Amino acid sequence: MKFSQSAALAFAASALAAPSTTTHQKPARAVGCASAVTLDASTNVWKKYKLHANQFYRKEVEAAVGQLSDSSLSSAAKKVADVGSFLWLDTIENIGKLEPALEDVPCENILGLVIYDLPGRDCAAKASNGELKVGEISKYKTEYIDKIVTILKAHPNTAFALVIEPDSLPNLVTNSDLTTCQNSAAGYRDGVAYALKQLNLPNVVMYIDAGHGGWLGWDANLKPGAQELAKAYKAAGSPKQVRGIATNVAGWNQWDLSPGEFSKASDAKYNSCQNEKTYVTKFGAELKSAGMPNHAIVDTGRNAVSGLRLEWGDWCNVNGAGFGARPTSETGLDLADAFVWVKPGGESDGTSDTSANRYDSFCGKEDAFKPSPEAGTWNQEYFEMLLKNAKPAF
Repeated sequence: MKFSQSAALAFAASALAAPSTTTHQKPARAVGCASAVTLDASTNVWKKYKLHANQFYRKEVEAAVGQLSDSSLSSAAKKVADVGSFLWLDTIENIGKLEPALEDVPCENILGLVIYDLPGRDCAAKASNGELKVGEISKYKTEYIDKIVTILKAHPNTAFALVIEPDSLPNLVTNSDLTTCQNSAAGYRDGVAYALKQLNLPNVVMYIDAGHGGWLGWDANLKPGAQELAKAYKAAGSPKQVRGIATNVAGWNQWDLSPGEFSKASDAKYNSCQNEKTYVTKFGAELKSAGMPNHAIVDTGRNAVSGLRLEWGDWCNVNGAGFGARPTSETGLDLADAFVWVKPGGESDGTSDTSANRYDSFCGKEDAFKPSPEAGTWNQEYFEMLLKNAKPAF
C-alpha cells in the first residue's frame, strides 16, 4: 500500500533541538515537596501537576522581550515566559542544566525533560544529528542515561515527566531503507529500552515518542509503529512508570481539524489520521493490542495555524506558525493526558544557510521561514511571529 515516503523521511528529520547551554541566574522559590513523590502512571498525573516553566526557556523569552521590534508585543511576550515547557537534555554537557532547573520547581509542578542523545541520532536528518556516533551505546548508557538517573534519584521530592528519544523508533518503521537508519537500528532499540528501564523511578512518568499522524498515522504504519514501540517497552521489562506516548513533538499538526489539513492530497486515502486526535485514538488502539500503555501527551507549542505546509513532510521552521494551546489536562479525549509544550517556541529547527554543514534542504523550502539560524539557536523574528499568530492570543 502506498504511503507518503517524503512525509516519513521529512518528519524523521525533524530538527528537535534543545535550548542553548547558557546558565542563568537562579530564582529563589520553594523547591520540591516535603516528602518523596510517587507518581501513579496508571492515572493521568497532569490532573494533579502543572508543567513547570523551566528557567532556561524563561530566560530566553525574557531576553527576547528586550529585543522586540514592536514594543506593543511586550505585555503578551512576557506571558510566554510563564508557560510550562520541556527542558531538552540533548547532549552529555546539557545534563548540567538539570540541577539548576530543579532549584525553582514547587511541589505542585512537574518538570518536563526530553531524553534525546541516542548514538546516530536522527538517522534521516542533517539539522539535528547528535554528538554520539553509531556504536557508542556504552557511552550513551554510562555517560548520559546513568548520569541523569543519578540526578533524578537524588531528587525524590520532585516530579518528572520524560519524553523518550524523539524521532528514534519511528525512523525504524519508515526509513529502514536508509543505510544510516539500518546502522542505527540496534543502538536505537537497545538505547530506548535501557533508558526506559533505568529511568523507571517512582517520581517519574515516561512517554515514548511516537511521531505524529503524518508519520506513523499512515494506515500501513499504524500496526508496525505500535509493535516497534511495544517491543522496546517489553525489552525494558514493561516498566510501570511508562504511561504511553508523546506525539507531534516539535510538530505542526492540528489536534482536531476536520477535514484534515491534507485531506485533499492525492494520497489522503492512505492516511485516516488527518489530525492528532484521530492519531492518538487509532495508534492507541494498536498499542493496546501490542501490549503497551497507550495514553498520550501532545505537543501544541506551535500548531495554532493550519494550511501553511505544502505537504506533510515540511517540518522546518514553518512560516506563519503560531503558539498553540497552553499546557492543560483538559483535552476532551481520555487517551490524551495533556497538551504540553515540548519544543521551545523561538528556537530554530535548522539553518537556512545553504553553505552550513548542517543545512537540510527542508529548511530552504518555500514554506520555511528565512533566514533561520542553526537548530536550537534563538530566532527573534520567528518568536515574534509565533506570538502574533498565537491561538488563543496572549
